[in-house]
Parts: sequence; structure tokens; C-alpha cells
Amino acid sequence: MRDVAQAANVSLSAVWMAIHNKPGVAPETAEKVWASIDQLGYIVKPNSKEQSENSIGLMIEKGSIPAMMDSFYGDILHGLQAEAQRFGYHVMLMMFDRATDNMELLKKRLMGKIAGLVVANDGDITPAMVVRLKATGLPVVLIENHIDDQQFSCVVGDNFTAGYMITRHLLSLGHRDIAVLPGPAKYSSLVDRLRGCMAALAEAGLLIRPEWMPPPVSGHPMKGYLQMKEILTLDHYPTAVVSISDKTALGAMEAIRESGLRIPEDIAIVGIDNIAESAHTRPPLTTVNIPKLEMGILAFRRVKHLINSEEADIPVKTLVYGELIVRESCGANLRA
Repeated sequence: MRDVAQAANVSLSAVWMAIHNKPGVAPETAEKVWASIDQLGYIVKPNSKEQSENSIGLMIEKGSIPAMMDSFYGDILHGLQAEAQRFGYHVMLMMFDRATDNMELLKKRLMGKIAGLVVANDGDITPAMVVRLKATGLPVVLIENHIDDQQFSCVVGDNFTAGYMITRHLLSLGHRDIAVLPGPAKYSSLVDRLRGCMAALAEAGLLIRPEWMPPPVSGHPMKGYLQMKEILTLDHYPTAVVSISDKTALGAMEAIRESGLRIPEDIAIVGIDNIAESAHTRPPLTTVNIPKLEMGILAFRRVKHLINSEEADIPVKTLVYGELIVRESCGANLRA
């Protein structure tokens, strides 16, 4: 709506009233609004007030749907939905399937049906797609995703610091032979965690042996298990492992136990996320807590602000701090 208001040289409220056939807008103003909409190539369904006015979309890639059921994205979704309901909004879950969807289909599915959009994570939802979605005039907020060379409001965990913090913790326990289990590079949050981990190792003057940082197997649900199994085929094991997520750590722990090795006596392991399962592994997993519920709440508040604001918005990057949770898997109790 901001683009239309600027092109027509009218207020945002005038645009809103015109496209919803509300009284109080002069006929010539309405004509300017609709002419600007046509000129900009936007698709508007003015009679969809009841459907769109109190609805926001939550878009994720199809491959992340199973993840929505686990603690990490489940908590984000719960926070977003609970805050939306508190203000009388509905949340519509929208899946993007790169095999079948394209930009025009997305526009048809979105325009006139929602008042704002939250894009969770990135992956198959590329920066170029997000830029084009915002160009339709739809308020867009990113969660656990950021586009550094574009101005988007986003809510992200402090992933760089999380990777740095958890690696520094292992270093403080005396570990120097450290392996790292990275995640897919298409997820900006996991890349930021890896950057933090590498920064901590560089400060300590350490280099990771290439064979101690196996890439994830694409499309496999047990990436951490396979990555750890690959490391365990080597002649020399690391004394500690940084997993880029708790889910990766859970698979790695299973591989370590299958090999007859003990955690943390033979190999210490840590993760990032603090999903619910982390406190109940054998032994409980040392991790960094990312405030997931709060991230969902903040993302809704931001998109609601964009929906209701009649003034030019300054994009804001909201960074949510993490907290180190020390449990038995790192071996801190053995080295005290």
C-alpha cells in the first residue's frame, strides 16, 4: 500500500479506504488509487476484507514442514499464533514447494487473502523471492532469516554469538581436538552459527582438520548421525564435537554410542537451540538456549506494526540473545 500511496500522492488510509470501498474518500482520489494500482501491476481483491484484514501468512519451505512439529519451530509457531490470537488475527500456514511453485502462483495465493506475511527461515525461499513479495506492497517480516543487502524487518536469534559461545565453552574445558558438524549452507541462521564457531577457533589459533567437518547429506533426516559416523571411520577421533543444532547433536550422539564410545569421557558434544529433548538425552546435552517462543511473539508484533502503520517504516533487525546451558555432555563436571 505504501507504493500505491506514494505513486498516487495520497495517504495510506486513503488507499485502504479506496480498495475496501469505504466511505470518506473522494471519487477523484479513488480513481488515482486504482490508476496507480494498475500502473504498478498489483493484484487487489477489494471485497476480501473479512478474509484478509485479520489474517497473516506464515510461509515456510515445504522441506521444513517436519521441523515445524519439533520443539524449535513448534515453539516459534506457538508464540506467533498465541500473540496473533490475542489481537484477533488468524495465522495461515503457507508452504512453498520449489518443485511446483513459482512467483506468480505465490502472488495469487497471497494477494487479497492476508494483511501481512512472516517468512520463517530461508532455504528454498530465496532472497530474490522475498524481495519480489515485498514489492507487491505486502508487509513482510523475516524470522530466523536476514538479507544483509536489503532492508527487511527481521527477528533472529543471535546465532553468531551462539556458535562462538558454545565453542569457547569447549575451549575453556581444555579441548583442542574439536570437530564441527555444519548444517546446509542455504540456511542463514546455520551459516551464522558456523561463522561464530570458526571465529572462536581462530582466536585460539586452531584449525579444524577437513575430515573433522563433514558436510551434511542433502535431504537426509539424520544428518548428524551420518556426519558423526563418517568421523568415526577415521584413525584419530576428536575429543569434542560442536553440532550446529541440537537436532544434529542428537543424531551424532546416537552414532557415538553405537561405536561403543562414551559421552563425554571419550568424546564431549554440544549443540545449539535447547529443544525440549536436549535435557533428556543420555547424557543431557550442553547447548545454547534460543528464546523461540519470544521470537514468534516479536515477529507478530512487528508485522502487526507494519500492517497498521501509516508512516514510512524504518526496517528493524531484532536480535534475541541466547544463553549457555551447561549439562553433562560437555564433560564440565569431569573437569571441575
